[in-house]
Amino acid sequence: MNASLIQSMINAIDKPAIFITPDYVIQAVNEAYRETYDTEVTVGTSTCYAVSHNNPGPCDNHGEDCPLTQSKQTLRPSSVVHIHNTAAGRTYCDILMKPVRDEDGMTVGFLEILDRISYASADSKTNKMIGQSDAFKAMLNRINRASQSEIAVLLQGETGSGKELVAQAVHESSRRKDKPFVVIECTGLNESLFESELFGYEKGAFTGATNAKKGLIEVANGGTVFFDEIGDVPLNMQVKLLRLLETQCYRPVGGLKQKKADFRLVCASHKNLLSMVEKGEFRQDLYYRIAGFPIHLPALRERQSDIAMLCKHFLSAGEHRHKHFSKQAIDALCRYAFPGNIRELISVVEQSALMANDDEILVSDLPPQILGKSEISVTDAETVSQEILPLDQAEQVYLERICKTYEGTPDELAKQLAVSTRTLYRKLQRYNIRLGN
Repeated sequence: MNASLIQSMINAIDKPAIFITPDYVIQAVNEAYRETYDTEVTVGTSTCYAVSHNNPGPCDNHGEDCPLTQSKQTLRPSSVVHIHNTAAGRTYCDILMKPVRDEDGMTVGFLEILDRISYASADSKTNKMIGQSDAFKAMLNRINRASQSEIAVLLQGETGSGKELVAQAVHESSRRKDKPFVVIECTGLNESLFESELFGYEKGAFTGATNAKKGLIEVANGGTVFFDEIGDVPLNMQVKLLRLLETQCYRPVGGLKQKKADFRLVCASHKNLLSMVEKGEFRQDLYYRIAGFPIHLPALRERQSDIAMLCKHFLSAGEHRHKHFSKQAIDALCRYAFPGNIRELISVVEQSALMANDDEILVSDLPPQILGKSEISVTDAETVSQEILPLDQAEQVYLERICKTYEGTPDELAKQLAVSTRTLYRKLQRYNIRLGN
């Protein structure tokens, strides 16, 4: 494959792109790539890692997965999410690496195409998702792939893990970004409100309907509808929702004329919807309609390496920007399970900052639930076993020790502890303990 043909191939790509040989040297580059980085690209000399990372060697020598290494090993396309040093600062990029073969099927080099991710940052920035852990990057990769399609997205994650923020990211990076993003809170949405809220109503449709009102589906026309906590929709209303999704049509309450719905569907739930399907609590046909592309949102305990930067971010965004956490305080936070996830961390940062008498936030300034989880360790409890502990505290320490190593199911553990599964769950929730911690 000659150089002019390769350059023509690169120029035809509307995203930043380069052609590199197995030794990481850039042999062809398009203008979008040149405009992305401050470092000047010299064809035949510059390496991809020097331009994008300002590194003296490949990514896998500096703590990151290298897509070129993966493609060389498998001779198949690979993708990773990296933090690149661009003209706009440290920017997340979703990198797609593809082997390029000649007429004889021999690999002559690799095509690298970049997708810049605007909704996330590795530094403290407003209105961005913040993080740089592996779990966070894996989530960004899924978000970026979903945004390139019209497929229905299901966000699955614990309460407080940032599902609405992710839903907005899916919308803002899609072709519908200039259209409305409408949130529908499914919790507490009863049957009498369901149709009127979603589909609107005509004047005189019911007592009090003195004027016609647009429903949220019509308000969202051309944009994205986000059904938050869709697992809370009762079965009788799930039928109506399924009909909307299947026909893309609806009729306002009291109206005779059908209207056409045009929206991107994003749903979220902290519940295990498949388990609900098995129990008959959620329609199977509705599940497969909304779960076209599931995205797992990692719990904060899966993102321990992000906690320090998140604390700094939340401090800088509020009235305590002059304060900072001590290393010992950060260590204590990293040992805590954060059952409330990001939402709980925001509260913890605010409480700790208020309690701190100086600019440095100490371990003693942390809320009681953090100290109770991180300071009373199993080892500490065993070394003072001769002391008399309050029964609640002794129960907590014992359950913590068991749950750290137990590999069975909650039902099996409850049986061995001679309590009901419901009682076990209640105790675990009371002490903020999770199996497998």
